[in-house]
Amino acid sequence: MKYRKLGNSGLEVSALGLGCMGLSSAYGTPLDKQDGIKLLHAAVEAGVTFFDTAEVYGPFTNEELLGEALAPYRDKLVIATKFGFKEGKLDNGVDSSPKNIKAVADASLKRLKTDYIDLFYQHRVDPNVPIEEVAGAIQELIKEGKVRHWGLSEAGVPTIRKAHAVQPVTALQSEYSLWWREPEQEILPVLEELGIGFVPFSPLGRGFLTGAIDETTRFTDNDFRNRLPRFSEDNRKANQVLVNLIKALADQHGVTSAQISLAWLLAQKSWIVPIPGTTRLSRLQENMGAVDILLTAEDLKNIEETANKIQVSGDRYPADLQKQAGK
Repeated sequence: MKYRKLGNSGLEVSALGLGCMGLSSAYGTPLDKQDGIKLLHAAVEAGVTFFDTAEVYGPFTNEELLGEALAPYRDKLVIATKFGFKEGKLDNGVDSSPKNIKAVADASLKRLKTDYIDLFYQHRVDPNVPIEEVAGAIQELIKEGKVRHWGLSEAGVPTIRKAHAVQPVTALQSEYSLWWREPEQEILPVLEELGIGFVPFSPLGRGFLTGAIDETTRFTDNDFRNRLPRFSEDNRKANQVLVNLIKALADQHGVTSAQISLAWLLAQKSWIVPIPGTTRLSRLQENMGAVDILLTAEDLKNIEETANKIQVSGDRYPADLQKQAGK
């Protein structure tokens, strides 16, 4: 495994982290607890030191799973979790009041079986609470030793600047991959300017960029992708052209599409740390292999020129969820 620092914060993590949401929610039936523990242990053994969770994953069960599985390795790991929803439930709307932030921190510490949170993200911007108040509450938690670093998720440039001015932001977590490149326009330049790390979630396009999904794929009723316009049958068919591009390059290098997709992200900036998720040990090992793939300048140029000609079809979120992003 290779390691990276998130911006200027000094927080060092494995070059690839593990997004843990799918172990407990969003993508069909949750993994059996013992299988989840086995996968988390395998990640540690593979050199992963960066684990991403949130109170809403489950809700609550994902933090509990990590708390139990990672306790033996706690001092060697960086665990990130999130606050910002009422009662820890997505459907209840956002709540980043200082009172809720502190309550969530205490509850998460118990579930994670730890006395500090390495990286505490605001899960979504709360339009009813000035970001300066949020930053102030985090500052108090840092002074108390309960939180060491903080971050934002899906925040826009004005929010990032205001938050960073009160309490330096360590990382921004937002979607970024070959089929969602919007962060390149405004977000990445600002993060570089301010010395903030970037943690792309869904770096494999929620599985689409691996080539394992096409227009004939059927998701279970409780799979989050059923709600996403980009995963409609017509859009999956239209977006296959991007998958074909990635596969062609993967074949040239003798690696997989997932590995090329992750290697491309790693090549963008030295302070980018993707967090692919999986419930399968074979996929975990495959993803981790991406850190050893070095794309040449010519490779990157070819990807850029070809990808720029491809119009990705479909919105990434339905309207109600899109309202919470990019504020």
